[in-house]
Amino acid sequence: MTEGSDTIFSKIIRREIPAQIVFENDKVLAFRDISPQAPTHILVIPKQALKDLASAQPQDAALLGELLLAVAAIARKEGLEAGGYRVVINNGAGAGQTVFHLHMHILGGRKFAWPPG
Repeated sequence: MTEGSDTIFSKIIRREIPAQIVFENDKVLAFRDISPQAPTHILVIPKQALKDLASAQPQDAALLGELLLAVAAIARKEGLEAGGYRVVINNGAGAGQTVFHLHMHILGGRKFAWPPG
């Protein structure tokens, strides 16, 4: 992201906008989506702003790993492992990204079709 970029997710990180937080550590924040597309729909974001996955650089590898480990921990805590869950990253407007701060969607609690979209 560019210097001074501000998104709704930045405001959630700073606690300027309320969110139903389900997980937090020093690098990652996760909260329930306000427009859920499944019975369980959680967004997982890095506290360090990255515009999208395509913007990630080799030095972001540890952060990307932290995000995936957080997804697995959240899915366990939410009881999603037995029924399965989907993890989605939309990269760019054409793929459905509407907030330009990298985020992962954890979707669970229902059966999903393939291919998606």
